[in-house]
Amino acid sequence: MDPSLNSSPVEAEAVVADPPRRPRRRPARADVLAIGAYAVLGVLVCLNYWGDVQHRVSSHLPTDHSWFEWLFAHGAYSLRHLENPLFTARQNAPDGVNMMANTSLLGVTLPLAPLTLLLGPQVMYALYLGAALSATAATSYWVLSRHLVRSRGAAFVGGAFLGFAPGIVHHANGQPNFVSNFLLPLIVARVLRLGEPGRWRRNGIALGLLVAYQIFINEEMLLLTALACLVVVLAWVVQRPRAARERAGAFLAAAGVGGGLALLLTAYPIWFQFNGPQSYRGLQGGVFHNWGEDLMAFVTFARDTVAGNEAVEQTIGLTEQNTWFGWPLVLVVLVALVLLVRRSLPARILAVLVVVFSVAAIGPKVRFDGVETTVDGPWAYVPDDLPLVEMMMPTRLSLVVAAAVGVLLALAWDALSGRGRPPVPAQRTGSAAPVPRPRWLRPIGYAAVVAALLPLFPRPLPAQQIDPPPHFITAGGWRPYVPDGRTLVPVPIPSNVHGLPTLRWSALTEQAFPIPGGYFIGPNEAGEGVFGAPNRPTSTLIYATMDANKVPPLTGENRRQALDDLRFWKASVVVLGANPREAVLRDLMTALLGPPQRVDDVWLWDVRDRV
Repeated sequence: MDPSLNSSPVEAEAVVADPPRRPRRRPARADVLAIGAYAVLGVLVCLNYWGDVQHRVSSHLPTDHSWFEWLFAHGAYSLRHLENPLFTARQNAPDGVNMMANTSLLGVTLPLAPLTLLLGPQVMYALYLGAALSATAATSYWVLSRHLVRSRGAAFVGGAFLGFAPGIVHHANGQPNFVSNFLLPLIVARVLRLGEPGRWRRNGIALGLLVAYQIFINEEMLLLTALACLVVVLAWVVQRPRAARERAGAFLAAAGVGGGLALLLTAYPIWFQFNGPQSYRGLQGGVFHNWGEDLMAFVTFARDTVAGNEAVEQTIGLTEQNTWFGWPLVLVVLVALVLLVRRSLPARILAVLVVVFSVAAIGPKVRFDGVETTVDGPWAYVPDDLPLVEMMMPTRLSLVVAAAVGVLLALAWDALSGRGRPPVPAQRTGSAAPVPRPRWLRPIGYAAVVAALLPLFPRPLPAQQIDPPPHFITAGGWRPYVPDGRTLVPVPIPSNVHGLPTLRWSALTEQAFPIPGGYFIGPNEAGEGVFGAPNRPTSTLIYATMDANKVPPLTGENRRQALDDLRFWKASVVVLGANPREAVLRDLMTALLGPPQRVDDVWLWDVRDRV
């Protein structure tokens, strides 16, 4: 990877600040092949789900998987009933859930609502997950090939890594919001074009529309992108102060238009997020701030890659694998930076990104090979209640590092291909002509990049079998027991720890009945965010019985509290289906509410005349 193969500083500046516009043309055959390859990869990653899509969930994050199935059902329910999608009363009855204050994916679930109604949330989840991975790779490829590199092969390699990086595939285990990054390359490209003279209005409007839409997909990834863009712009200004002064007016005008438009379009949803019903201020105890990146993670192979091994999670820890690049890729990245950074402005900016966000990803304490040292990390000095940052996990800042690595791989491949931007004549740059490259450099460079990436090829995500809801639920046998304004109380009550199957009862019946509890973040008595509904005496008793696998001694007070809780939940019927703890739960509820009825394939306590 000879630095002479890359663009000169003058051209590199053009790439970052004012990408050259090309005549409109039909996508080349290479474009079609690249997008097709990404689609195949998306199917491969989700292959284990398609084996039995109706009855399989992520074995890594099964509750998150069920939550996103529920979100697809929420989008369909909101559209079908023309209800406000920013709030739902179908979970956490009677208080409901602020959907803007949770990961709601409304920018996806609402447009896809007709398909969800047609195919069901399980199929939509698997279909969308693979499509989101592929779409992110495709938009990354498009931006790289149109604005940064000339080699389609270089753009393909960079796009593949940006769409299927180990950390992104790891999040695909139940968190499709973190793989829904298809707008981010377009946002970055638009930010880098804000300084174009005479185009501030058009560029600002385009940026505002993209940002507004991304808010309804994943605000956290938008924040990470904004931080990365800020570092990129500052790094460019430091290295090109004269050009920065010339472009400052157009840049600020376009940024003002974009920010104003995005704020106009999202003002009410954002207000609702922070001030609407069931909103909250920060998470109790700032629990996310301790999730820093382990230094050994950078040279470790992620679990869901062909070189990965689950056993390593027992040493480094079962954490988000955002920077598990493996040592070959780290070595290639370091060599590429050394060779490219001297002559390539984009490479220098990428180096800044890698350093800044690698350091920022370290938590309050430096961790090495699973051991938390006594050395303070940068987040030791970050207040837990800092606005906008209060809910961020330090480790997720390393997703910016992954993006920078993907772009750097594209630059390196482009330099090796010999199709980089033609050198500027010596009389314009005052520099000597490029030094001819050695013939062995290209095959050696290609081999090094491929050897570093092959171990990171994704494997199909692990999946586990899950029992379907009871026939009583899916066939509508509950309908005579649950009038309007009342709830069905499943046992166990859904929570962030228990009740995964019963949460799916709601999702797979198109949220036909409201349920208490659920899987979400809501406020506690102090207005701080907590996971799930505040436990009531009966839900606490149910969970304790499940954990101990025996019914504790009960008193008259327990029975009184059970009726009070059912009144609070506006319950009409309590339902227990098949469950590994079915026998002990039946004994518990019988002791609290009396003998049940056996209706179809469930145990049922009709409490309409008691609460």
